[in-house]
Amino acid sequence: MMRIAALLLTLALGVTACAPTTQTLGPDGKPLPKVYRIGAADKARVQYRMLDSVNALRRAAGAPEVELDAQLTAAATTHSRDMSVQNRPWHFGSDGSSPIDRVRRVGYTGTMLGENISETYETELETLAAWMEQPTTRRVIVEPKARKMGFSWHQEENGKIWWTLIMGS
Repeated sequence: MMRIAALLLTLALGVTACAPTTQTLGPDGKPLPKVYRIGAADKARVQYRMLDSVNALRRAAGAPEVELDAQLTAAATTHSRDMSVQNRPWHFGSDGSSPIDRVRRVGYTGTMLGENISETYETELETLAAWMEQPTTRRVIVEPKARKMGFSWHQEENGKIWWTLIMGS
């Protein structure tokens, strides 16, 4: 009797594993994005995964590695939150500030070399891959003069993430 029960359980599990998974489609017929949730405990992991990935790409491009900079990260955090408030991804703050203004406000004394931004539901690595596909955003990431990097995000309750990466000398 136990053998039959074990056989039936194994068969039931096997059939369940073969069941198709359903994916929710949007009005355009395309799959809706899966929400990538970033918790407070994930902050360092996400930042250092991005830093390691950026440095790997920089090494491949023959550029020196960068290190995370607290001031540039503070400017990135502020801008990510501000883009969410404005509900648009762009390089100017709601007060008219430019990326250069924002890095000066946080006390950064180096030169701001570039800023990449994104509005997405994707992970930091998917966002980095998208930035690497575009010549202008790729240039910011592999800028040979860069030695410092600021990286942060703001995630809305609905899961949308506003990413900001800043490179400085």
